[in-house]
Amino acid sequence: MRRLLYLIQEALASFRVNRTSVMIGIVTTAFTISCFGVFALLYGNLKKLAGTLQQDIEVVVYVKSEASDKILEVIRQRLESEQVVRALSFVSKNQALKEFYQQFPDESRILEGMEENPLPSSFVIQIAPRFQATDHIEAFAERVKQFPGVDQVRYSQDWIDTLALLVSYFEFGALIIGVILGVATVTIIANTIRLSFYSRKEEIEILRLIGATKSFIATPYVIEGAILGICGGALALVLLKGIFELFRSELNASGWFSGLESLLAFFPLQTSIILVFLGMVLGCASSLLSVFGLMKVRSNAA
Repeated sequence: MRRLLYLIQEALASFRVNRTSVMIGIVTTAFTISCFGVFALLYGNLKKLAGTLQQDIEVVVYVKSEASDKILEVIRQRLESEQVVRALSFVSKNQALKEFYQQFPDESRILEGMEENPLPSSFVIQIAPRFQATDHIEAFAERVKQFPGVDQVRYSQDWIDTLALLVSYFEFGALIIGVILGVATVTIIANTIRLSFYSRKEEIEILRLIGATKSFIATPYVIEGAILGICGGALALVLLKGIFELFRSELNASGWFSGLESLLAFFPLQTSIILVFLGMVLGCASSLLSVFGLMKVRSNAA
């Protein structure tokens, strides 16, 4: 216990001696984890949004204007027999016109003066969860197009697939940027630890002369790197939370994507702990690379 306290005191003493370089290391670590965290937040929320949209995907089957009630009933029965269909609702021509006026009041003049209602009847279909993959929906749409009385079949799968592709790009981008910034952070923290090492080289030489092991000498610097990394990770979480809340408030105030801010979520506790742990790992790795590399050089020189 006394040895552990000594090692921690040595690490904290190094903090006091090299305040500027330590602050640079903390800020660099925070910047690295923040950049990676922004990509991770975008990736997680886009993936969540894509999953939500995938669950709510609808297929709209438009019926020909001349289709009789008998044909409409045949279409309904054939659709209800499909395993792909989770729920089915019918929208009549009059109902479609009423919904058009409600959703697009400024465009209602387009239909003024027309003798007949130009909007078609339609069946709105919700897809069963196990058939929400693109290939299942495409196959279903092709089958429905062959039904007598069916005019068009439309669904929004294309842009959902585009969103899923964007999610995969974010995943790849986060990985690449995380690696690049991680290497940069390890380099800067290693230089910080190297400065601490050189500022106390006489003390280290005395420890070596009295028989202290390399592990004993290196441990305070590893602890220093770990504390530096933890502080950087915690600072990164504070920055990310501030940016996230600012973005949500701006999104809500803009009114462009009303309700979308309620779907956004910050990192859960487990992920937040992992980010802080990532900072600690970067700090420890930097310290180990720096200290043992320097000790090896000094041993060879001796």
